[in-house]
Amino acid sequence: MYPLLRLDEERCAWIDRVSADIADLAEVSRAELETANKENRFPREVFAELGRRGYCAPMTPTEWGGSGGGVREYVVINEETGRHGMVTPQVSVQGQRWLLDWGTEEQKQRWLPGIAAGALIFSESISETGAGSSFKQMKATAVRDGSDWILNGSKCHVNMGADCDVTLFYANAEEGLTSFLVDTDLPGVHSEVSDAIGSRLIRTADVHLDDVRVRGEDLLGPPGAGVQTFLSTFNVSRLGNASELIGFGRRMLELAVNYASARQVGDNLVTDFQGIQWMLADAWTGLQSASLARDHAAELYDRGADIALQTTTAKQLAVVASENASKAAFSMTGGHSLYHDQPFLAIDNEIKVLKVAGGSSEVMRNFIARRILKDPGHEGLT
Repeated sequence: MYPLLRLDEERCAWIDRVSADIADLAEVSRAELETANKENRFPREVFAELGRRGYCAPMTPTEWGGSGGGVREYVVINEETGRHGMVTPQVSVQGQRWLLDWGTEEQKQRWLPGIAAGALIFSESISETGAGSSFKQMKATAVRDGSDWILNGSKCHVNMGADCDVTLFYANAEEGLTSFLVDTDLPGVHSEVSDAIGSRLIRTADVHLDDVRVRGEDLLGPPGAGVQTFLSTFNVSRLGNASELIGFGRRMLELAVNYASARQVGDNLVTDFQGIQWMLADAWTGLQSASLARDHAAELYDRGADIALQTTTAKQLAVVASENASKAAFSMTGGHSLYHDQPFLAIDNEIKVLKVAGGSSEVMRNFIARRILKDPGHEGLT
Protein backbone atom coordinates (compact mmCIF):
# COMPACT_ATOMS: atom_id res chain seq x y z
CA MET A 1 0.00 0.00 0.00
CA TYR A 2 2.24 2.85 1.30
CA PRO A 3 -0.11 5.64 0.13
CA LEU A 4 2.20 8.45 1.29
CA LEU A 5 5.55 6.78 0.66
CA ARG A 6 4.59 6.08 -2.96
CA LEU A 7 4.22 9.78 -3.72
CA ASP A 8 7.96 9.79 -4.41
CA GLU A 9 8.68 8.10 -7.76
CA GLU A 10 12.13 6.84 -6.82
CA ARG A 11 10.90 5.37 -3.54
CA CYS A 12 7.93 3.83 -5.34
CA ALA A 13 10.30 1.91 -7.63
CA TRP A 14 12.36 0.84 -4.61
CA ILE A 15 9.24 -0.44 -2.81
CA ASP A 16 8.32 -2.56 -5.82
CA ARG A 17 11.84 -4.03 -5.99
CA VAL A 18 11.87 -4.85 -2.28
CA SER A 19 8.42 -6.42 -2.42
CA ALA A 20 9.37 -8.60 -5.38
CA ASP A 21 12.66 -9.65 -3.80
CA ILE A 22 11.14 -10.58 -0.43
CA ALA A 23 8.31 -12.40 -2.23
CA ASP A 24 10.91 -14.36 -4.19
CA LEU A 25 12.87 -15.30 -1.07
CA ALA A 26 9.67 -16.31 0.72
CA GLU A 27 8.59 -18.49 -2.20
CA VAL A 28 11.97 -20.19 -2.44
CA SER A 29 11.93 -20.75 1.34
CA ARG A 30 8.23 -21.63 1.63
CA ALA A 31 8.70 -25.26 2.68
CA GLU A 32 11.29 -24.34 5.30
CA LEU A 33 9.19 -21.45 6.63
CA GLU A 34 6.06 -23.58 6.95
CA THR A 35 7.95 -26.42 8.63
CA ALA A 36 9.70 -24.05 11.02
CA ASN A 37 6.38 -22.42 11.94
CA LYS A 38 4.83 -25.82 12.73
CA GLU A 39 7.88 -26.91 14.71
CA ASN A 40 8.22 -23.58 16.57
CA ARG A 41 11.77 -23.18 15.25
CA PHE A 42 13.84 -20.17 14.19
CA PRO A 43 14.78 -20.58 10.46
CA ARG A 44 18.34 -19.35 10.93
CA GLU A 45 19.53 -19.83 7.36
CA VAL A 46 16.51 -18.05 5.87
CA PHE A 47 17.11 -15.19 8.28
CA ALA A 48 20.78 -15.08 7.31
CA GLU A 49 19.78 -14.82 3.65
CA LEU A 50 17.45 -11.96 4.56
CA GLY A 51 20.50 -10.31 6.08
CA ARG A 52 22.67 -11.00 3.03
CA ARG A 53 20.07 -9.26 0.88
CA GLY A 54 20.31 -6.19 3.10
CA TYR A 55 16.94 -6.40 4.87
CA CYS A 56 18.08 -6.82 8.47
CA ALA A 57 19.65 -3.37 8.82
CA PRO A 58 17.61 -0.74 6.95
CA MET A 59 18.33 2.00 9.52
CA THR A 60 21.98 1.23 10.30
CA PRO A 61 24.69 3.36 8.65
CA THR A 62 26.75 1.73 5.90
CA GLU A 63 29.97 1.95 7.97
CA TRP A 64 28.44 -0.58 10.35
CA GLY A 65 27.18 -2.87 7.59
CA GLY A 66 23.69 -1.42 7.21
CA SER A 67 21.78 0.08 4.32
CA GLY A 68 21.94 3.64 5.63
CA GLY A 69 18.21 4.25 5.26
CA GLY A 70 15.55 5.41 7.69
CA VAL A 71 12.25 4.43 9.20
CA ARG A 72 10.50 4.69 5.83
CA GLU A 73 12.65 1.86 4.50
CA TYR A 74 12.20 -0.12 7.70
CA VAL A 75 8.38 -0.07 7.62
CA VAL A 76 8.34 -1.25 4.01
CA ILE A 77 10.55 -4.22 4.83
CA ASN A 78 8.46 -5.12 7.88
CA GLU A 79 5.19 -4.92 5.98
CA GLU A 80 6.50 -7.03 3.11
CA THR A 81 7.87 -9.73 5.42
CA GLY A 82 4.43 -9.93 7.05
CA ARG A 83 2.66 -9.89 3.71
CA HIS A 84 4.75 -12.74 2.28
CA GLY A 85 5.05 -14.90 5.41
CA MET A 86 8.76 -14.24 5.84
CA VAL A 87 10.66 -14.22 9.14
CA THR A 88 10.80 -10.62 10.37
CA PRO A 89 13.93 -8.58 11.19
CA GLN A 90 11.96 -6.53 13.76
CA VAL A 91 13.92 -7.56 16.87
CA SER A 92 17.25 -7.25 15.06
CA VAL A 93 16.45 -3.69 13.94
CA GLN A 94 15.53 -2.71 17.50
CA GLY A 95 18.83 -4.08 18.76
CA GLN A 96 20.74 -2.05 16.21
CA ARG A 97 18.78 1.06 17.15
CA TRP A 98 19.71 0.55 20.80
CA LEU A 99 23.39 0.15 19.97
CA LEU A 100 23.40 3.19 17.69
CA ASP A 101 21.65 5.36 20.27
CA TRP A 102 23.42 4.18 23.43
CA GLY A 103 26.27 1.82 22.60
CA THR A 104 29.93 2.53 23.24
CA GLU A 105 32.43 2.21 20.42
CA GLU A 106 33.51 -1.16 21.81
CA GLN A 107 29.91 -2.41 21.99
CA LYS A 108 29.20 -1.29 18.44
CA GLN A 109 32.32 -2.95 17.08
CA ARG A 110 31.56 -6.16 18.94
CA TRP A 111 27.90 -6.57 18.04
CA LEU A 112 26.62 -4.15 15.41
CA PRO A 113 28.11 -5.52 12.13
CA GLY A 114 27.09 -9.11 12.94
CA ILE A 115 23.54 -8.17 13.93
CA ALA A 116 23.21 -5.95 10.84
CA ALA A 117 24.29 -8.86 8.63
CA GLY A 118 21.85 -11.32 10.19
CA ALA A 119 24.76 -13.45 11.40
CA LEU A 120 24.43 -12.58 15.11
CA ILE A 121 21.05 -12.83 16.79
CA PHE A 122 19.81 -10.21 19.24
CA SER A 123 16.98 -10.38 21.78
CA GLU A 124 15.50 -8.06 24.39
CA SER A 125 14.77 -9.46 27.85
CA ILE A 126 12.28 -7.04 29.39
CA SER A 127 8.92 -8.58 30.34
CA GLU A 128 8.44 -10.46 33.59
CA THR A 129 5.62 -12.60 34.90
CA GLY A 130 3.45 -10.40 37.12
CA ALA A 131 5.09 -7.14 36.06
CA GLY A 132 2.92 -6.44 33.03
CA SER A 133 3.70 -3.01 31.60
CA SER A 134 5.08 -1.68 34.90
CA PHE A 135 8.83 -1.26 35.24
CA LYS A 136 8.32 -0.68 38.98
CA GLN A 137 7.16 -4.27 39.42
CA MET A 138 10.29 -5.80 37.87
CA LYS A 139 12.10 -8.19 40.19
CA ALA A 140 15.33 -8.73 38.21
CA THR A 141 18.30 -7.30 40.09
CA ALA A 142 21.75 -5.92 39.27
CA VAL A 143 24.29 -5.66 42.11
CA ARG A 144 27.77 -4.16 41.84
CA ASP A 145 30.75 -6.40 42.58
CA GLY A 146 33.86 -4.30 42.11
CA SER A 147 33.89 -3.16 38.48
CA ASP A 148 31.50 -5.99 37.53
CA TRP A 149 27.79 -6.53 37.99
CA ILE A 150 25.93 -9.64 39.17
CA LEU A 151 22.58 -10.14 37.43
CA ASN A 152 19.69 -12.27 38.64
CA GLY A 153 16.17 -12.59 37.30
CA SER A 154 13.77 -14.29 34.93
CA LYS A 155 12.17 -12.82 31.81
CA CYS A 156 9.26 -14.07 29.70
CA HIS A 157 7.94 -13.52 26.16
CA VAL A 158 11.49 -13.03 24.86
CA ASN A 159 11.48 -13.31 21.07
CA MET A 160 14.66 -15.13 19.96
CA GLY A 161 15.45 -15.74 23.64
CA ALA A 162 16.60 -19.31 23.00
CA ASP A 163 18.39 -18.51 19.75
CA CYS A 164 20.20 -15.24 20.45
CA ASP A 165 23.89 -14.50 20.84
CA VAL A 166 23.27 -11.40 22.96
CA THR A 167 20.28 -10.22 24.97
CA LEU A 168 19.50 -6.79 26.35
CA PHE A 169 18.61 -7.52 29.97
CA TYR A 170 16.74 -5.00 32.12
CA ALA A 171 17.27 -5.13 35.89
CA ASN A 172 16.87 -2.90 38.93
CA ALA A 173 20.11 -1.53 40.34
CA GLU A 174 20.62 0.81 43.27
CA GLU A 175 20.51 3.69 40.77
CA GLY A 176 17.26 2.45 39.22
CA LEU A 177 16.31 0.46 36.12
CA THR A 178 19.45 -0.37 34.13
CA SER A 179 20.06 -2.21 30.85
CA PHE A 180 22.90 -4.66 30.17
CA LEU A 181 24.20 -6.36 27.01
CA VAL A 182 24.57 -9.98 28.10
CA ASP A 183 26.48 -12.57 26.07
CA THR A 184 24.26 -15.67 26.22
CA ASP A 185 27.33 -17.95 26.40
CA LEU A 186 28.09 -16.63 29.90
CA PRO A 187 27.76 -19.06 32.85
CA GLY A 188 24.35 -18.81 34.51
CA VAL A 189 22.38 -17.87 31.38
CA HIS A 190 19.77 -20.40 30.30
CA SER A 191 16.46 -20.37 28.48
CA GLU A 192 13.29 -22.42 28.03
CA VAL A 193 11.40 -22.28 24.73
CA SER A 194 7.71 -21.44 25.08
CA ASP A 195 4.95 -22.63 22.76
CA ALA A 196 3.24 -19.42 21.60
CA ILE A 197 0.37 -19.41 19.11
CA GLY A 198 2.16 -16.90 16.85
CA SER A 199 5.58 -15.34 16.22
CA ARG A 200 6.81 -18.91 15.95
CA LEU A 201 9.53 -18.07 13.41
CA ILE A 202 11.05 -15.74 16.03
CA ARG A 203 10.00 -18.08 18.80
CA THR A 204 9.60 -16.87 22.35
CA ALA A 205 11.39 -18.18 25.41
CA ASP A 206 11.78 -17.61 29.12
CA VAL A 207 15.29 -16.34 29.86
CA HIS A 208 16.87 -16.90 33.27
CA LEU A 209 20.00 -15.29 34.68
CA ASP A 210 21.42 -16.87 37.84
CA ASP A 211 24.35 -14.96 39.34
CA VAL A 212 25.57 -13.92 35.90
CA ARG A 213 28.68 -11.77 36.07
CA VAL A 214 28.98 -9.05 33.43
CA ARG A 215 31.59 -6.34 33.03
CA GLY A 216 30.95 -2.71 33.75
CA GLU A 217 31.64 -2.13 30.05
CA ASP A 218 28.52 -4.16 29.20
CA LEU A 219 26.02 -1.59 30.48
CA LEU A 220 23.98 0.00 27.73
CA GLY A 221 23.85 3.58 28.84
CA PRO A 222 24.62 4.71 32.40
CA PRO A 223 23.25 3.03 35.55
CA GLY A 224 19.66 4.05 36.19
CA ALA A 225 18.96 5.02 32.56
CA GLY A 226 16.92 1.93 31.73
CA VAL A 227 13.68 3.81 31.11
CA GLN A 228 15.46 6.18 28.74
CA THR A 229 17.10 3.36 26.79
CA PHE A 230 13.79 1.54 26.50
CA LEU A 231 11.94 4.60 25.24
CA SER A 232 14.57 5.28 22.56
CA THR A 233 13.24 2.33 20.52
CA PHE A 234 9.62 2.73 21.61
CA ASN A 235 8.42 4.47 18.44
CA VAL A 236 10.46 2.32 16.08
CA SER A 237 9.04 -0.81 17.66
CA ARG A 238 5.43 0.33 17.32
CA LEU A 239 5.87 1.31 13.69
CA GLY A 240 7.42 -2.09 13.03
CA ASN A 241 4.51 -3.85 14.71
CA ALA A 242 1.99 -1.71 12.83
CA SER A 243 3.69 -2.53 9.53
CA GLU A 244 3.69 -6.27 10.18
CA LEU A 245 0.01 -6.12 11.11
CA ILE A 246 -0.81 -4.31 7.87
CA GLY A 247 1.20 -6.93 6.00
CA PHE A 248 -0.68 -9.77 7.69
CA GLY A 249 -4.01 -8.09 6.90
CA ARG A 250 -3.03 -7.71 3.26
CA ARG A 251 -1.97 -11.36 3.08
CA MET A 252 -5.29 -12.51 4.51
CA LEU A 253 -7.26 -10.45 1.98
CA GLU A 254 -5.11 -11.49 -0.97
CA LEU A 255 -5.44 -15.19 -0.14
CA ALA A 256 -9.18 -14.85 0.46
CA VAL A 257 -9.84 -12.90 -2.75
CA ASN A 258 -7.85 -15.39 -4.83
CA TYR A 259 -9.99 -18.22 -3.44
CA ALA A 260 -13.38 -16.48 -3.43
CA SER A 261 -12.93 -15.11 -6.95
CA ALA A 262 -12.80 -18.67 -8.26
CA ARG A 263 -15.30 -20.30 -5.88
CA GLN A 264 -18.62 -21.06 -7.56
CA VAL A 265 -21.83 -20.90 -5.52
CA GLY A 266 -24.77 -21.83 -7.71
CA ASP A 267 -24.67 -19.51 -10.72
CA ASN A 268 -22.41 -16.98 -8.98
CA LEU A 269 -18.92 -16.60 -7.66
CA VAL A 270 -18.53 -15.80 -3.96
CA THR A 271 -17.26 -12.34 -4.88
CA ASP A 272 -20.45 -11.58 -6.87
CA PHE A 273 -22.45 -11.14 -3.67
CA GLN A 274 -22.86 -7.56 -2.45
CA GLY A 275 -22.46 -8.55 1.19
CA ILE A 276 -19.05 -10.03 0.42
CA GLN A 277 -18.06 -6.97 -1.61
CA TRP A 278 -19.00 -4.61 1.24
CA MET A 279 -17.01 -6.73 3.69
CA LEU A 280 -14.00 -6.62 1.37
CA ALA A 281 -14.35 -2.85 0.86
CA ASP A 282 -14.49 -2.20 4.61
CA ALA A 283 -11.44 -4.38 5.26
CA TRP A 284 -9.43 -2.71 2.49
CA THR A 285 -10.30 0.83 3.59
CA GLY A 286 -9.26 -0.06 7.14
CA LEU A 287 -5.85 -1.22 5.94
CA GLN A 288 -5.54 1.91 3.79
CA SER A 289 -6.29 4.12 6.81
CA ALA A 290 -3.73 2.30 8.94
CA SER A 291 -1.17 2.64 6.14
CA LEU A 292 -1.78 6.39 5.92
CA ALA A 293 -1.25 6.78 9.68
CA ARG A 294 1.88 4.60 9.58
CA ASP A 295 3.36 6.44 6.58
CA HIS A 296 2.68 9.80 8.23
CA ALA A 297 4.46 8.71 11.42
CA ALA A 298 7.41 7.33 9.43
CA GLU A 299 7.81 10.59 7.54
CA LEU A 300 7.74 12.59 10.78
CA TYR A 301 10.21 10.22 12.49
CA ASP A 302 12.82 10.68 9.77
CA ARG A 303 12.49 14.45 10.29
CA GLY A 304 13.29 14.05 13.99
CA ALA A 305 9.83 14.93 15.31
CA ASP A 306 8.22 13.70 18.54
CA ILE A 307 5.83 11.09 17.21
CA ALA A 308 4.74 9.01 20.21
CA LEU A 309 1.08 9.82 19.53
CA GLN A 310 1.40 9.11 15.80
CA THR A 311 3.10 5.74 16.29
CA THR A 312 0.56 4.73 18.92
CA THR A 313 -2.29 5.74 16.62
CA ALA A 314 -0.74 3.77 13.75
CA LYS A 315 -0.36 0.65 15.91
CA GLN A 316 -3.95 0.84 17.15
CA LEU A 317 -5.38 1.39 13.65
CA ALA A 318 -3.27 -1.49 12.33
CA VAL A 319 -4.61 -3.82 15.03
CA VAL A 320 -8.22 -3.01 14.16
CA ALA A 321 -7.60 -3.15 10.40
CA SER A 322 -5.78 -6.49 10.48
CA GLU A 323 -8.43 -8.05 12.73
CA ASN A 324 -11.19 -6.88 10.36
CA ALA A 325 -9.24 -8.19 7.37
CA SER A 326 -8.90 -11.55 9.10
CA LYS A 327 -12.63 -11.70 9.88
CA ALA A 328 -13.44 -10.85 6.28
CA ALA A 329 -11.06 -13.51 4.99
CA PHE A 330 -12.64 -16.25 7.09
CA SER A 331 -16.12 -15.18 5.94
CA MET A 332 -15.08 -15.08 2.29
CA THR A 333 -13.46 -18.52 2.37
CA GLY A 334 -15.83 -20.39 4.68
CA GLY A 335 -14.85 -23.97 5.44
CA HIS A 336 -11.80 -23.74 3.18
CA SER A 337 -9.94 -21.70 5.81
CA LEU A 338 -10.69 -23.98 8.76
CA TYR A 339 -7.87 -26.47 8.27
CA HIS A 340 -4.27 -26.49 9.43
CA ASP A 341 -2.98 -27.14 5.92
CA GLN A 342 -4.22 -23.67 4.97
CA PRO A 343 -2.38 -20.53 6.18
CA PHE A 344 -5.37 -18.57 7.52
CA LEU A 345 -5.27 -19.70 11.15
CA ALA A 346 -1.50 -19.19 11.40
CA ILE A 347 -1.80 -15.62 10.09
CA ASP A 348 -4.70 -14.89 12.43
CA ASN A 349 -2.56 -16.09 15.34
CA GLU A 350 0.23 -13.72 14.27
CA ILE A 351 -2.28 -10.86 14.42
CA LYS A 352 -3.36 -11.90 17.91
CA VAL A 353 0.24 -11.88 19.15
CA LEU A 354 1.03 -8.47 17.67
CA LYS A 355 -2.14 -7.03 19.16
CA VAL A 356 -0.41 -7.48 22.52
CA ALA A 357 3.26 -7.05 21.55
CA GLY A 358 4.76 -3.60 21.97
CA GLY A 359 1.81 -2.45 24.07
CA SER A 360 -1.70 -3.89 24.04
CA SER A 361 -4.66 -2.16 22.40
CA GLU A 362 -5.84 -1.08 25.83
CA VAL A 363 -2.46 0.57 26.53
CA MET A 364 -2.59 2.26 23.11
CA ARG A 365 -6.06 3.64 23.74
CA ASN A 366 -5.14 4.88 27.23
CA PHE A 367 -2.13 6.73 25.84
CA ILE A 368 -4.12 8.32 22.99
CA ALA A 369 -6.88 9.41 25.37
CA ARG A 370 -4.42 11.01 27.80
CA ARG A 371 -2.80 13.00 25.01
CA ILE A 372 -6.16 14.24 23.73
CA LEU A 373 -7.26 15.23 27.24
CA LYS A 374 -4.07 17.25 27.69
CA ASP A 375 -4.78 19.12 24.44
CA PRO A 376 -8.57 19.40 24.02
CA GLY A 377 -8.15 21.80 21.09
CA HIS A 378 -5.98 19.24 19.28
CA GLU A 379 -3.51 22.00 18.36
CA GLY A 380 -0.41 19.88 18.97
CA LEU A 381 -1.73 16.44 18.11
CA THR A 382 -0.94 16.25 14.40
